[in-house]
Amino acid sequence: MAAIPDAVRTLERDLRSLFGDRLKSMLAYGVSAHAAARTDAHGAHGDAHNLVHTLVVVDTIGEDDLRACAARAKAWHDRSLATPLIVGAGELARSLDVFPLEFAAIQADHVIVVGPNPFAGTAIDPADVRRACEVQARSHLLHLREGYIETLGNGDALAVLIVQSAPAFAALLQSVARLQSGDRPDATAAGRQVERLLETPGGSITQVVRLAGVTEISATEAQRVFPAYLDVVQRLVAYIDAWSGR
Repeated sequence: MAAIPDAVRTLERDLRSLFGDRLKSMLAYGVSAHAAARTDAHGAHGDAHNLVHTLVVVDTIGEDDLRACAARAKAWHDRSLATPLIVGAGELARSLDVFPLEFAAIQADHVIVVGPNPFAGTAIDPADVRRACEVQARSHLLHLREGYIETLGNGDALAVLIVQSAPAFAALLQSVARLQSGDRPDATAAGRQVERLLETPGGSITQVVRLAGVTEISATEAQRVFPAYLDVVQRLVAYIDAWSGR
């Protein structure tokens, strides 16, 4: 079992002091949470990708609880902790159909800090995952179309659109990979998997995924990449719309 970062143990004590016996379960999730166990828990602010994320289940939570958490939030952030995701004990199971992708990701990569596993005895319906993927894909497609029009045909503006949308595209590919296989590989592996699913030319998807880690590209590269990018997203929408668990 992965080690629990010291910062998370401190968070647990803080939340125990605030909620008392109402604190039922707490878990840390995401690869960054595990990586944090190997770093200095008292380090400076991390960026959003290096914060340790936690899910906290409590019996009840009210305004006074939120006010008390708000007073401690800066200290948590200073310890590279993301603001904890706090849910009521009766809310989690009823939220799985609304946020299937988010909770599936937590289910797949977490470590229990205290209490029972809040996901024990629950299941995420593949139909809910498909629906969430479709919302994600259709939203991305509409964003690309609208964004392209708003570039007014300017190549530099198109480059900004592609770079800014690439992280969301990478996340979409990971969602599609989860829909297909139940696993959530890294973005590059998900890109290769979707290339096989859609039978697209080799590299046409992963070349966009790679742009999720850059800050700018040239107008020439943007004009080369965008047609295939748009086509892939359109094909993804059609694929997800027709998906039936095959």
